[in-house]
Amino acid sequence: MLTILIVALIAAGIGALIGYIARKTIAQSKANSAESLAEKRLIEAKNKEQEIILKAKEQAIKSLEDAKKEEEERRKEIRRLQDRIEQRESVFEEKMVQFEGRKVKLQEKADEIKLIKTRIEEKHEEATKEVEKSAGLSREDAKEVLFEKIKETAHEDLLALSLKFDNDNHEQIEEKAQEIMVNTIQRTAANHAAETTSTAVPLPSDEMKGRIIGKDGRNIKTIEKLTGCELIIDETPGLILISGFSPIRRRVCSLALKKLIKDGRIQPAKIEEYILEAKRELAVDIKKAGDNALQGLGIIGIDPKLISIVGRLQYRTSYGQNILNHSIEVAHLCALMAEELGLDVAKAKRAGFFHDIGKSVDHDTQGTHTEIGYTILKKFKIDEDVAQAALTHHDTNPPLLLTKIVMAADAISASRVGARRDTYEQFVTRLEELEDTAKSFPGVSKVYAIQAGREIRVFVDAKQTDDYASYNLAKDIARKIETELTYPGEIKINVIRETRVIEYAR
Repeated sequence: MLTILIVALIAAGIGALIGYIARKTIAQSKANSAESLAEKRLIEAKNKEQEIILKAKEQAIKSLEDAKKEEEERRKEIRRLQDRIEQRESVFEEKMVQFEGRKVKLQEKADEIKLIKTRIEEKHEEATKEVEKSAGLSREDAKEVLFEKIKETAHEDLLALSLKFDNDNHEQIEEKAQEIMVNTIQRTAANHAAETTSTAVPLPSDEMKGRIIGKDGRNIKTIEKLTGCELIIDETPGLILISGFSPIRRRVCSLALKKLIKDGRIQPAKIEEYILEAKRELAVDIKKAGDNALQGLGIIGIDPKLISIVGRLQYRTSYGQNILNHSIEVAHLCALMAEELGLDVAKAKRAGFFHDIGKSVDHDTQGTHTEIGYTILKKFKIDEDVAQAALTHHDTNPPLLLTKIVMAADAISASRVGARRDTYEQFVTRLEELEDTAKSFPGVSKVYAIQAGREIRVFVDAKQTDDYASYNLAKDIARKIETELTYPGEIKINVIRETRVIEYAR
């Protein structure tokens, strides 16, 4: 048993040893295989690293080669630019050398010309002295004779050219002007009613005349004192006349009288009360008239004080023509003409409307209505061109085209049939002034004003005045009439020169 046990123990030991050896062998084998795998992978990694390094080197070499090529190209371009600059510098230096050479030559020629000029002047001076000595005239005297001869010859040539120019262009210009005027006039319609310097107030009965006069004339004296008008009470039944230079004062007096007649209590206290009330009503009417006129024309942005000044034109007349209606008509005419000529229509309308604004207060202010109008428009900051049109619309030759349009429109409005009226004395006086103005020129033998002063026929002495002088005479007469006389519309000056030669055959 013991032997068996020993044998068993030995066998167990041997089996354990064999198992240990086997396990160690297996472990060693596994270790060797892992080590070989690691070595293999390490080798592979090294191979890949070598490949990456090679690729990086190749890429770096390629980039370096590209950079070298690009640098080489840039160097070539820089060399080309340097060559071009050097070439230009050489050309510039050559041109500078040539320029210096030419400069020297020109300076030499200039000195030579200066020397020749000096010699010529000396010769000219000597020749002039010889000519003066031979002719017996000094240089100034000879120059004066020459200028007179040239002036005489050129004067006739200039007149001939001027006459030819006028004849060639007169018909065309006149036709265009007539077309613009006719288009303007036919597109504008206006009513005209003559106004006088007196206003008639109807009375319910003749007994009212005595009440208006009052005891010892106190009522009529109060009315005349407060209104500044004169009451004319004559034998005309049912009527009393208010006479006064100012239409506004006549209007105040008329309104006050109508209120007094309606009330029936005519006494100084009531007279004063109704006159104040009439003034207030008139102020409202004036403002309303100005508003209506400006709104009708489409003129906006006007100061209320200026609107009241405009409304006063409702009660102002010129040769019987209402100035407010006249201003409205002129504004429309100016707008139409400005439209035909391609100018600023709104500005032309303003200039036409405000051209007579000075007449609204010319009874109460010193100065001409043109100066007063300019001052008013400048005070209310109206456009300078519009103010200049108000100032210069009666000048002979105004500087602005806008003013000339206003002048034409003003003449059209004033010369309409029935627009204004003249008394017989004024008519005769105007004709005499026209004839006297034409007679004041030398060489005029007879003068006749015809067609109500629209045309003047001037007969000249054929021995004293030639054809060219007749042409100039007509222009001189026209300028003098424009400068010295006031007249509506246009006046035609017709100069007639006639030569009669009589011979008898015996």
